Amino acid sequence: MATKRDYYEVLGVKRDASSEELKKAYRQLAKKYHPDLNKDDPGAAEKFKEVAEAYEVLSDSQKRAAYDRFGHDAFDPTKGAGGFGGFGGFDFDFDNMGGGFGDIFDLLFGTAGGARQRRTGPQPGADLEMKVEISFEDAVFGTEKDLDLTRIEKCDTCNGSGAEPGSKVKTCPTCRGTGQVRNVQSTPFGRFETVRTCSHCQGAGKVVEKPCKACRGTGKMRKKRTISVRIPAGIDTGSRLRIQGEGEEGLRGGPPGDLYITVVVKPHKHFQREGFNLITQLDIDFVQAALGAEIDIPLLGGAEYSLKVPEGTQPGDILLAKGKGIPYLNSHRTGDLKVVVNVTIPKKLTKRQRELLENFHEQQDVNEEEDHKNNKEDKDNKKGLFDRLKDAMA
Repeated sequence: MATKRDYYEVLGVKRDASSEELKKAYRQLAKKYHPDLNKDDPGAAEKFKEVAEAYEVLSDSQKRAAYDRFGHDAFDPTKGAGGFGGFGGFDFDFDNMGGGFGDIFDLLFGTAGGARQRRTGPQPGADLEMKVEISFEDAVFGTEKDLDLTRIEKCDTCNGSGAEPGSKVKTCPTCRGTGQVRNVQSTPFGRFETVRTCSHCQGAGKVVEKPCKACRGTGKMRKKRTISVRIPAGIDTGSRLRIQGEGEEGLRGGPPGDLYITVVVKPHKHFQREGFNLITQLDIDFVQAALGAEIDIPLLGGAEYSLKVPEGTQPGDILLAKGKGIPYLNSHRTGDLKVVVNVTIPKKLTKRQRELLENFHEQQDVNEEEDHKNNKEDKDNKKGLFDRLKDAMA
């Protein structure tokens, strides 16, 4: 009979190791030798058993004390040295533990016994996502759009039962209609009850005598549909719409999923967006800029707006058309239209136009000299008045 190795040596810790050090060493070795992770190593199961046995003893303060005093004899029922006769080491029967190492694996890696089971009740269907490209005008004013999509729906032939019409649907004999199979097993860590999805009915709780030919017994089919979706006014690129209940069919009577639509807005030739304001350009000549004018400008959608250009408007000035912008989502508010003014300069002039401009330039110089002279006289008059007041108060 092979001699057992020292438990401390098995775990690779010192004899004065703390409980935390023992636990850390055990977890590392248990993961290292777990048979589910080392299927190609025939000796992994024996090493795992050895690690589990060592930790079972050293993690218990009373058993550890007895082991430190008597060694392996403390657990030999023929010697009875430490009063722990009957422990007799570990006797794992891995082939008859129902789920094999799966449940111990759950304990080691943080999932409780039944945490890995699949839900067997009604489950909502999967959500669908798609992108939709719309025009700039549709984004501003809103629109209705027909969308083509492919999704999983209930089979029309069997109405979702998975059974060929005329055949019967029976209660699963394995799980008796629950969709789950319970298994109680004893391990060195105690008795554990695990719940697993029934492999016979895949959690449905029912089995069919003759599967539906149309859907091959799944109860589901992939179908093409066209749905109408309302795009709200004021939407922008990147906005996401949720259409409730337009996703894929739920499982076992669960509700359908939702459809999520991401909007992409095409650019416009003449308009740009700034939040809920619109921006456009307006070209005027320098006479209109100097004298002012009223100009009909096109709005988005084809209407016109009479814009007043003030006298003395400069290149780059921004004129505002209140309330001619983009509607706020789910609100009665509307943004403005910002008109950026560009003053155009003629490239060619007639002789008469040149004479008029030269006269205008000369007159402007005369006006500037007169303004300068008047400003000087005003300053002198103000100074004289100040001096007279000063003399009167003296």
